[in-house]
Amino acid sequence: MFSIPKDELTWRFGPSGGPGGQHANTANTRAEVVFEIEESPSLSEFHRDRLYQAFGPRLRVVADDTRSQARNRDIALDRLEAKVAEALKPQRKRRATKPSRGSKERRLKSKKRTTELKNQRRTPSRYD
Repeated sequence: MFSIPKDELTWRFGPSGGPGGQHANTANTRAEVVFEIEESPSLSEFHRDRLYQAFGPRLRVVADDTRSQARNRDIALDRLEAKVAEALKPQRKRRATKPSRGSKERRLKSKKRTTELKNQRRTPSRYD
């Protein structure tokens, strides 16, 4: 795994939305962290390509969960770390499987039941 140097993260702070009384309009507790994927010198080509496919040229995370700016910074960093880890997790190849005999029989039985139901709805013909 790799680590993102702190100087590659750009922080912005602003007022948090929602309730908070008189405190809400005076404190800039909402934390936003931006990581520029394209411009990061600490990423290998493989990591850069994987992150670019997942998020585009930049990864932006916002936290305004608490009334504390410091806590929101921690939450934003945790979310950033989780997103990067999820994007870099190796993806398992899909293995093709055949439907089981039981599933085939259930499907055909269901189709037959539907056919019989629809046939019962028909108006009887005069010549039967």
